Amino acid sequence: MATKLSGNQDIDIFKDEKDGKLREVGNQAVWSLSSCKPGFGVDQLRDESHDTYWQSDGPQPHLVNIQFHRKTTIHDVCIYADYKSDESYTPNRISVRVGNHANDLTEVEQLELTEPSGWVCVTLRDSSDRPIRTFMLQLAVLSNHQNGRDTHIRRIKVRSPDQSSDVGAGRLPMFTSRELQQQAYVR
Repeated sequence: MATKLSGNQDIDIFKDEKDGKLREVGNQAVWSLSSCKPGFGVDQLRDESHDTYWQSDGPQPHLVNIQFHRKTTIHDVCIYADYKSDESYTPNRISVRVGNHANDLTEVEQLELTEPSGWVCVTLRDSSDRPIRTFMLQLAVLSNHQNGRDTHIRRIKVRSPDQSSDVGAGRLPMFTSRELQQQAYVR
């Protein structure tokens, strides 16, 4: 199933992070790329600037592999693309895949971007309509606008629900008093 999206410069993707509902977990993973031009790799993709970007250098599909050390709950993945600056380098179709490792990935979403200019966030849900739990997340750029060969992605954020627990299948209760919050986690 393809979801048609266009980026929105005005969207505040950080609101749920500021409100304590989501947290960025990309720094807990090992990132790799199928290819990149020198000086346009993972560091530029993960920095805080919209002026830098990853630029692929090879045949499609162009892959971003995000491998977690432990099974991680993923609420959404957010991609910053800028058609106005990148034109034919801008992704048009992206496949989002999850699995335990690179050899068992399953597509959970396919995005069709229409001249995106800003953040595009895709909520990832399993068949029971819960956030996906996975060891590996892969973004595969299947095509670019104007049949471009290489791709530019300016930033990627991977976010997890802040209240989820990786201990067991359940969730920990939310405590409101300071005394109970101090006792909420095992040290």
